[in-house]
Amino acid sequence: MAQASLPSHQWVVPGSVDIPLASWPETTKDESVDASEVASKIVGSFNDLLSKKDHNGVAGLFLENGYWRDHLGMYFQFHTMKGGSKIISFLGNGHHLENIEIVQEYASKKVPPELVAFRGDGTVHGIQIFIRTRTKYGSGPGHVRLINDDNGWKIWTLYTSMTELKDHPEPVGHLRANGAQHGFQQDRKNWLERREEESQRDPDVLIVGGGQAGLSVCARLKMLNVPTLIIDENENIGDTWRDRYRNLILHDPVWYDHLPYIKFPPHWPIFTPKDKIAKFLNSYAEMLELNVWNSTNLKYSSWDEKKKRWDVVLQRKKKDGVVDVRMIHPYHIIQATGHSGKRNYPQFKGMETFEGDVLCHSSEFKGAKKNGRGKKAVVIGACNSAMDISQDFFENGYDVTIIQRSSTTVMSSKAILNLLCAPLYAEDGPPVEVADLLTWSKPSELYKAINVDITKLEAEMDKDILAGLNKAGFKTDLGPMNGGLWVKYLQRGGGYYIDVGTSQLIIDGKIKVKHGVGISEILPRGVKLDDGTELEADEIVCATGYQNMKTATEAIFGEEVASKIGNAWGYDEEGETKTMWRSSHPGLWLHGGNLAICRYFSQLLAVQIKARLEGLY
Repeated sequence: MAQASLPSHQWVVPGSVDIPLASWPETTKDESVDASEVASKIVGSFNDLLSKKDHNGVAGLFLENGYWRDHLGMYFQFHTMKGGSKIISFLGNGHHLENIEIVQEYASKKVPPELVAFRGDGTVHGIQIFIRTRTKYGSGPGHVRLINDDNGWKIWTLYTSMTELKDHPEPVGHLRANGAQHGFQQDRKNWLERREEESQRDPDVLIVGGGQAGLSVCARLKMLNVPTLIIDENENIGDTWRDRYRNLILHDPVWYDHLPYIKFPPHWPIFTPKDKIAKFLNSYAEMLELNVWNSTNLKYSSWDEKKKRWDVVLQRKKKDGVVDVRMIHPYHIIQATGHSGKRNYPQFKGMETFEGDVLCHSSEFKGAKKNGRGKKAVVIGACNSAMDISQDFFENGYDVTIIQRSSTTVMSSKAILNLLCAPLYAEDGPPVEVADLLTWSKPSELYKAINVDITKLEAEMDKDILAGLNKAGFKTDLGPMNGGLWVKYLQRGGGYYIDVGTSQLIIDGKIKVKHGVGISEILPRGVKLDDGTELEADEIVCATGYQNMKTATEAIFGEEVASKIGNAWGYDEEGETKTMWRSSHPGLWLHGGNLAICRYFSQLLAVQIKARLEGLY
């Protein structure tokens, strides 16, 4: 079905699959079960059948519609296998998985096999097992969910991964570097001299973009001893956040947003202001000794198929104003420019006639002018940026109208903390590594079904807000298949608002809304809507989002390269994220998302690149 014919809450990234919801199995809670004994039996049978290459036998350990999600544990790929025939097929393709083993502790948390509720309402129970995946090339954490059906205990979901390579351990903990060079050494270089020398070497990996995506994967690669350079067109690390509108604050809580290796300190606020996160990112790059060239652009790139490397020309503007042009030859390039692409900056009739102070995209909006009493603002769009900007206008005295063309998924900040993030990401939650494993071990169909349950609870918690918004003419929805805000983010990349105050201003009539209409024309002092209504405006902001990340690929690397990677984000048929963290073009990888997504997938991306550099595949 064509996307234009679907209701807006069902829209997805072009090419994305609107995956179905997982079915919840029927279970009974048996408190007398010996979870450790059942776990040992299942894992033992799995390893025995795997070693015998009895693929039918392995598949027989799963429920009829059981899932096996694998991130590099079977192949250097991301896959989710659903059902016996798919599992049998993948086992027959020469995988590198050797065995799995039960672990009793993970990330300093005791995690013995235990009977737990798999559904929030307590209606689905089973045994949870934390495992270690062992492969020909390395190892990684894993997870199993067992369900007791009419045929005994079966695997409902299995997650395997490879996050560590043999012979290439990260130099952390007991493996940390000495740091000192004791004894006689002629022409000894100190730490600063060694750092300056390192930053000028030709890298094996070039990262384009110095936000959380670029920094996180650069940190992972550094720990794997891969020479890496970040380039960023901004003057300073953190400018991507620093240069946005003045009242921007992260809507995700601190426990969810930790970056690899350096977590936010315990005094850090729950929600981080943009300038604070900008300073943190700059400090992060310094503390982890990441090689970054700011004020640098990629001017030319070409993939050399014969040498299996890139020819890249960089143009770097130094602090003294001198422009340095340099050619490098990385084997891999990571595009870390954000999971979105070019700005959706609509070209309206009459734009050139506007006589007001501002007509811009939300990314260019720096903040409402002080003492705007008597001025009128029109904000085109009705999601996070549009709502925050509208609130900023109102707080500075403007008369504000939001133009909402289609409905928005709205979730209060309270619901985000108490339903979407907690109990995994919370003050008293498990270590973030455990929370990440429990999150990403879920096949996406199950993850989507869980979010349907969460959205029902959220709709009840936020019922007064949602009712008030709809009464005021601001239309809301519950996301794809009623999966809410998070599913909308994963499938579409936008279309939602985490409420931090603007909703009440709309409900109270302090911010006006025009729903279901578009812009017909920009007038010299306002806008004309396609229903004929004219609105006066001194300032207009187009909070209309961004195009697919592929458009940024095209701008950086050209149309020929972009044509080979396909659209990014959303789901493929198996429920894995399209294009991201996988190489669709030789030597080119895409990496992006919020801080938590970058934290998790940066490790899987770095392992793939290190394995290729070492000739493992």
